[in-house]
Amino acid sequence: MSDSTKTRRQRRRDDRGVSRGNVIALVVITALVFFVAGSRSDQILAQIGPSLGIKVDPSTLDLSSLQETYRQLKANYDGDIKNSDLIDGANKGLVAAAGDQYTVYMTAEEAKAFEGDLSGDIGGGIGAEIGMRNDAVSIVRVLADNPAEKAGLKAGDRIVAVNEESSVDWTVEETVAEIRGEAGTTVKVSVLRGGETLDFTITRAEVSNPSVTSRVENGVGIIKIYRFDGENGETVSLARQAAVKLKQQKVRGIVLDLRSNTGGHVQAAEGVAGLWLDDEVIMTERRAGRTVKEYRSGSNPLLASLPTVVLINGSSASASEIVAGALKDHGKATLVGEKSFGKGSMQTIIDLSRDAILKVTTARWYTPSGINITKTGIEPDKKVELTVEDVNADRDPQIEAAISRLTS
Repeated sequence: MSDSTKTRRQRRRDDRGVSRGNVIALVVITALVFFVAGSRSDQILAQIGPSLGIKVDPSTLDLSSLQETYRQLKANYDGDIKNSDLIDGANKGLVAAAGDQYTVYMTAEEAKAFEGDLSGDIGGGIGAEIGMRNDAVSIVRVLADNPAEKAGLKAGDRIVAVNEESSVDWTVEETVAEIRGEAGTTVKVSVLRGGETLDFTITRAEVSNPSVTSRVENGVGIIKIYRFDGENGETVSLARQAAVKLKQQKVRGIVLDLRSNTGGHVQAAEGVAGLWLDDEVIMTERRAGRTVKEYRSGSNPLLASLPTVVLINGSSASASEIVAGALKDHGKATLVGEKSFGKGSMQTIIDLSRDAILKVTTARWYTPSGINITKTGIEPDKKVELTVEDVNADRDPQIEAAISRLTS
């Protein structure tokens, strides 16, 4: 789950402040004065924090060696260096040292692109979803009738260079930032496919992709969800509209297609699960092994009476796995396809200075049956593979198997 449990600036509130009156206010004001004056506010907050209900880590990081490196670099480097670039680089290195691929520092530009990914409004680009697969930045999905598809890029392609610069060591965010640009301009993307390096020169275009589509095939309603938008996004409303439309068409069953859906927001997962579940637990959030929160579905299960199959594959991750796991555990759906990706952690988005953001892993999530699927993924009830040969022949044995299960 790229899964964010909160997308706005982190704010802490002292719910007990009113009852403590002016004494607490005076302490807080004193602490702020010391902070502004440059004193050790971390120590002050560590002392008063417990009384305010604030958890504060009083430890600090000795950055003297970093300052030494900076001074020597500035004094000896033959060339121009922007301090802003050095700051971004230092922040990225610090966060990367945590060793968690989902904990990432993003610059202002990268943050804007990331937020566009979650909303589907990505501006100028090539029309492809990019993510980590087998520890490599790869094409997860190409959008229909967009530049990437027309140029010949395919899901599974491993991106190895952008504009003839090696991208092997880049993050997903860095790769996306380089590929995006003004509509009408071109970008050269090199990919590794089947042991062969292929080069594509692609003209960028305005790309906007709805998060939900639906159709009827052989009397079965098929709802395809591409991502889980946030609390103000379109996913839940579009999925609910699709459910109403399909019920009006008196479909025999529902296929919920979550293949290659890399996730999104928990709130959207709650709403989508609510099409089948009536205020049921869809997952629990645990920190340090302790349950801190239960997440429940919506409570208007329009599709609860219809037999349902959920399609998953190796690129179904995060919020997709939450929904698939919940529907399976509550006996509302069978799973068909291939084992899901296995992202059982939750991320929080924290706004930083200079319009940067920190996406940080803050908890682990567990299915209703108490399983954390990190690295193991969710196994389908019926395994059906989709091979390269199937794709090249425009066959989809997974959707065929799902429909057959509902019509036989």
